[in-house]
Amino acid sequence: MRMNQTPMENLNPDNDYVDGGADIENDGTGSDASSFLEAREPLLNLKSRTNTSSQIAVVGANVYPIESLDYEMIETDLFKQDWRSRKRVQIFQYIYLKWTLALLIGLCTGLVGFLNNLAVENIAGYKLVITGNLMSNNKYLPAFVAFGGINVVLAICAGALCAYVAPAAAGSGIPEVKAYLNGIDAHSILAPSTLFVKILGSILAVSAGLVVGKEGPMVHTGACIANLLGQGGSRKYGLTWKWLRYFKNDRDRRDLITCGAAAGVAAAFRAPVGGVLFALEEAATWWRSALLWRTFFTTAITTVVLRGLINFCRGGNCGLFGQGGLIMFDMHSSIPTYTNADLLAVVLIGVVGGLLGSLYNFFVDKVLRTYTFVNEYVSSFSLVVYLICYKCNNYDCYSLPCRRGPSYRILLVTVISLLTSCFAYGLPWFAKCIPCPSGTGKECPKIGNLHCQPGHYNDLASLFLNTSDDAIRNLFSSEKGNELEISTLIIFFTGTYFLGIVTYGIAVPSGLFIPVILAGATYGRLVGRLLGSLSTLDLGLFAILGAASFLGGTMRMTVSLCVILLELTNNLLMLPLIMLVLLISKTVADSFNRGIYDQIVKMKRLPYLEAHAEPYMKHLAAGDVCSGPLITFSGIEKVGNIMHALEMTGHNGFPVVDEPPFTDAPELSGLVLRSHLLVLLNLKKFAENRAVCGGQALRRFDSFDFAKPGLGKGLKVGDLDLTMDEMEMYVDLHPITNSSPYMVVETMSLAKAAILFRQLALRHLCVIPKTPGRNPVVGILTRHDFMPEHVLGLHPELIHHK
Repeated sequence: MRMNQTPMENLNPDNDYVDGGADIENDGTGSDASSFLEAREPLLNLKSRTNTSSQIAVVGANVYPIESLDYEMIETDLFKQDWRSRKRVQIFQYIYLKWTLALLIGLCTGLVGFLNNLAVENIAGYKLVITGNLMSNNKYLPAFVAFGGINVVLAICAGALCAYVAPAAAGSGIPEVKAYLNGIDAHSILAPSTLFVKILGSILAVSAGLVVGKEGPMVHTGACIANLLGQGGSRKYGLTWKWLRYFKNDRDRRDLITCGAAAGVAAAFRAPVGGVLFALEEAATWWRSALLWRTFFTTAITTVVLRGLINFCRGGNCGLFGQGGLIMFDMHSSIPTYTNADLLAVVLIGVVGGLLGSLYNFFVDKVLRTYTFVNEYVSSFSLVVYLICYKCNNYDCYSLPCRRGPSYRILLVTVISLLTSCFAYGLPWFAKCIPCPSGTGKECPKIGNLHCQPGHYNDLASLFLNTSDDAIRNLFSSEKGNELEISTLIIFFTGTYFLGIVTYGIAVPSGLFIPVILAGATYGRLVGRLLGSLSTLDLGLFAILGAASFLGGTMRMTVSLCVILLELTNNLLMLPLIMLVLLISKTVADSFNRGIYDQIVKMKRLPYLEAHAEPYMKHLAAGDVCSGPLITFSGIEKVGNIMHALEMTGHNGFPVVDEPPFTDAPELSGLVLRSHLLVLLNLKKFAENRAVCGGQALRRFDSFDFAKPGLGKGLKVGDLDLTMDEMEMYVDLHPITNSSPYMVVETMSLAKAAILFRQLALRHLCVIPKTPGRNPVVGILTRHDFMPEHVLGLHPELIHHK
């Protein structure tokens, strides 16, 4: 084992090492470049250049350590031998199993989506029936007690599940899925316990009347289902079928989880094409045509399952779940005819929707940070440190001691539930009664009569005292006898906007689609009422356009949202207007802040790699950000040296360098993973002398011995039991060394290296020297080396280039 570090006074191009900063050429920017090179000189000593970027992140409602995933093809000698030995029938089995798992993901996600809606419609429906019966008998106080009490009990159950059983299930889950597909793994992010709590908690939270949706959690649910099916078998449960072992790697699991995320959207909206586009536009970092086919196949299966089960329920076999339940707002009868004046109204909706959406994101970010403070910090000292860190945008405050327990999270859930119940039950009392619709064949809403005389009802109660899906149907309605008052729309928009902001972030599974659609549809319908006869567009179409503008302003998606809305409304004639609104709202909102999911990823401190390199990276080379000291292994290494390196560092990859007498000069043999070293040491296939085992080692091991275990059950250093004699023995690392790691020269632009790192979905990127005669490897770049806090911490003079 070698630890490469060079004293500053001995650093020159002829020395055996290191970062190569002295050899990196300037970018030709004159005096600025020369001053920058001088500022860079003191950083050439890797011993003092330690990566201090955060290794923990917020997942759900807790803080967990994170690590990267191995999406790269690890081409070791064992791997190559395994692929060469595979017969045609085994390759067919592998391909067949991929499609079989995609089928199972679609079936399971469709079934879960149906059960989710079935449970919500029945639980919330019976709650509203009880409330309505009490109100019809003028028992208004008992009605509020029943309404609020049921809501609080359901919310507390959802909060308790997230606080005690699976904290990773709290929130939407879409930022965590995005991070996983970007190459970031965290504790229990896709565990079976998270899946269970996500399903049950989402049902309870939505049934409790909280202003949350079940669509974001469905994406997380689909990803969890895919991860569970793609674990590659389990010895614990006797699932060790040889075919399943082919999926014991991160690459195949990534593809399955992409299919699961798309199936979650299809299950939530009955939008198979929208699900595929959502996975492509928002969730997935890496994409290819073969994955597109499997993802579309998965969403198609999900939709078929949902259709079949919904048709079964239309016969009255599912309680209160019948015609409605799933979000499907059929507006094919509305024919949008518009004039030039109407286009001006559409542009106005897009501009204001973008402004409101960016403001929504701003407030959500502030509320999430506030909830973090409320949940985690107790002492005044912690308060002072928290405020300092907040002002400096230093998110390491999460690692402070003095943390509050889960009971405070449940208390916060209870407070928000009571607040929501008071708003939903109390605000309708300030609205006036209006006559029941006549000539439409629709009954007067029973839940909305409140204090109204016979033949009248309260239109605000028909929105607040209703399920979110039915409230959206009322807002999207094009019937003339269902016009909502302007005051009603203003009150409902204000209440929904405010409650959506304060509710997101509490310890329950919560999605953002429904709150945003509710607020946007209300805003759009309000614009339609205010314009009155100035526009020929239908009020229901105004509501759709308002929802689209709000979705574009908050989530910043375009193609996927457009298709999802078209599949929801079943009206292709609205395509030009929805496209125009989405483009305008996204453009306006992008001028102020980022999309809601991107903001949450950053706030959770997940080291997400963006599709583009930051401008300041063009002023740096790859060798400028390498951290040290660099630890390398010889091709034939002493067991004790390996154990010492594993115990003293948390590195997950080590360069393997062959040295004389095995080679004429030091040369880079490849890269060995920490997980493979642990398995190799656990197998105890050691030798007393330094000798290359060659083909003998290939016969000792099986490639599946080094496959990645499921659910983080891999070996730890503490699991190894080696004697002192074994520590003095040697082991050949060549059979488990990736002999073709990706490498860049130290003078490559850091911007190019960052794009290469992301597009190839790498975990390690070796940096090699530009000049011969030095150590064959300069350093290793990981995703943390591309993080702004690390790069700008090393080179603060580049902050003005951000």
